[in-house]
Amino acid sequence: MLTKLICSLLLLAGTVSVHAESLHAFQYGTIDALLAGAFEGELTVKELENKGDFGIGTYNRIDGEMILVDGIAYKAKSDGTVTLADTSEKIPFAVATTFKPTITFTENVPATLQQLEQMLDAKLANINGFYAIRLQGKFKQISTRAISPQNKPYKTLAEVAKTQSVFNFTDTSGELIAFRSPPFSKGFNVPGYHWHFLSTDKKQGGHVLSLTLESYTVSIMPLFDIDLKIPNNVSFANTNQTIDRAAELKTVESARKGN
Repeated sequence: MLTKLICSLLLLAGTVSVHAESLHAFQYGTIDALLAGAFEGELTVKELENKGDFGIGTYNRIDGEMILVDGIAYKAKSDGTVTLADTSEKIPFAVATTFKPTITFTENVPATLQQLEQMLDAKLANINGFYAIRLQGKFKQISTRAISPQNKPYKTLAEVAKTQSVFNFTDTSGELIAFRSPPFSKGFNVPGYHWHFLSTDKKQGGHVLSLTLESYTVSIMPLFDIDLKIPNNVSFANTNQTIDRAAELKTVESARKGN
C-alpha cells in the first residue's frame, strides 16, 4: 500500500515510468562500520558488478574511491591516477543499482555543490526516499579526494581522512555518480547526498568535496527497495555500531560544507 502511494505521488511528479519493483539497489556493509574502521569485506568487484551497473563505494583497506559506471568499476587512487579495478578485488562498503532513470533534465545555470543539492531537493517528490543520481556536465572547478591504503590496526575513518589526498581540477568535463539517502538511513548509509566523480577521459576522479558546474544534464532514479548484505567477518562482527557516529561522518564530509 505504501509503495503504491509513493509511486502515485512520483507519477504525478513525472518521475516514474517503470514498475517500482524494478527500482532497487544493493548495498554491502554499513557506513557506521566503515567509520569505525571495519575496512575489509569479502564481496568482490565482480560480484558487485553482477548486482548493478552504477554505484559508489571503496575498496578493502580504503584503497581509493570506487566509481561504478556503465558496468565498469574504476578506482580513483591517492596518487591521483584512475585505474580499472581488478574484478577479484574486495570491498568493505558499496552501493549499486541497475540504473533506470525516470526523469532527465538539463540546466545551463552555474551551480555550486550546495546549490545543486538544494535544486535537487526541490525537485524530488519524496523527501524520505532513496535516489540514484547521474549528472553529466562541464565543471569550472571540482575538488575530489582519495585515501591511501591503510594497514592494521585500522584507525577510524575520521582519523584516516586527515591524511587524504585532495585534487583540484579546473575546466573539465565528466560525470557525478551519486546516491541520496533520507535522514532515517543514518547508521547504515550516508544521509543526504554522496557524490563521486569520474572525468570524461577517465583520468580524474574521487569522492567529491566541492565543485562549480557550468552546464549539466541530470538523470534521476527513485529507489524503493534496498538489499543490504552484511559482511561475514570478525572485523564487522566486533565493530561497535551502537555508537552515534554522526559527528564523525560530519568530520569526514566537512571539507565540502558550504560549497
